[in-house]
Amino acid sequence: QVQLVESGGGLVQAGGSLRLSCAASGRTFSRYAMGWFRQAPGKEREFVAAIGWSGKITYYADSVKGRFTISRDNAKNMVYLQMNSLKPEDTAVYYCAADYTVVVTTTQYEYDYWGQGTQVTVSS
Repeated sequence: QVQLVESGGGLVQAGGSLRLSCAASGRTFSRYAMGWFRQAPGKEREFVAAIGWSGKITYYADSVKGRFTISRDNAKNMVYLQMNSLKPEDTAVYYCAADYTVVVTTTQYEYDYWGQGTQVTVSS
């Protein structure tokens, strides 16, 4: 069982930066691939970024590639999403998710555990 708690969301102007954090409980955190997803108002939840258990493998949605960076610290049971050059279209609730697998996936239905989400609002 893994519990996930996101933090770091807020209101930022376009072009600004935010760093989201996801704190995970459980001793086997390092065995989980981790992902960030987001859901904008009136839209379906979509993939943002994912990272393998070792941190060496990462995937990004095309819409955030080059602007967002996912990372993890297994010693602290933490996952991060550094978001730079934010755009109004990045406005959404951002969710952290955990998938007990060595194969990193971008498919949300593969993820076993989810946090409650943190709101990110980018003003123009």
